[in-house]
Amino acid sequence: MQVIIVNYRTPDLTIRCVNSMALKGISKRDILILDNNSGDDSVEKMAMKLPGIRIIEASHNGGFGAGVNFGMRHVSAKYALVLNPDTLFISDIVDNVIGLFENDETIGIVGLNLLNPDLSPQYSARRFYSYLDILVRRTRLQSIWPWSWLNDRHLMKKELASGSVFSTDWVLGTGFAVRKALYDSLQGMDEGYFLYMEDVDLCARVWAAEYRVVCSPAAAIIHDHQRASAQSLTSPASRIHLKSLKRFATKFNIPMFYVRNRMHVLRT
Repeated sequence: MQVIIVNYRTPDLTIRCVNSMALKGISKRDILILDNNSGDDSVEKMAMKLPGIRIIEASHNGGFGAGVNFGMRHVSAKYALVLNPDTLFISDIVDNVIGLFENDETIGIVGLNLLNPDLSPQYSARRFYSYLDILVRRTRLQSIWPWSWLNDRHLMKKELASGSVFSTDWVLGTGFAVRKALYDSLQGMDEGYFLYMEDVDLCARVWAAEYRVVCSPAAAIIHDHQRASAQSLTSPASRIHLKSLKRFATKFNIPMFYVRNRMHVLRT
């Protein structure tokens, strides 16, 4: 398995991420950093601090999905693990993830269990959105019953708490593993998304290709982040997220309310 980290002006985070992997025994030759045309001293700083790590540079920044796609062209392994720079390994999860792929040929994507620095869950496995889910997730309704119950269902809190591997509609692109051949057959992430929703789109197409998306609670890493898209609806991140939601809605069916049959969502 090869690891891809997409860096954009976060060299210190990327260096920290790589060092955390090295401490858990992951070989430098299995790690690839894609610099998404940072235009600063990222490449020089990473090259100095991470000798032996392969760094490739994109000629332009086409967004997160474009960066992952560019990095994937340099992957020769059977499986690829995609990570954000603001992640940290707390154990060697590679054997766990590879074992899931090897033991079940229907699995196309394995989502990691993303944790906050205090080890509380971020709920990185989700159900496909309904318009009601979007409303609840973007307002204070998510903390008020019965809307809080709908939010918990969307975040699949019960399934994660079970501790067992479970099927999920989609997983966060912050940390996921994928069959390289499947990724290539789907032509990778849709570069029409600059940021946000490219992970939901990819997982939808994996399901449509009759592969499964699963989450492994045992494959836990820390994700030290701030949820920018949860800011006010007028923030730059929120505007990008809403634009990406609109693109997703043109490709897939977003129901008014949640439906159990995911193929209803996948119908274009």
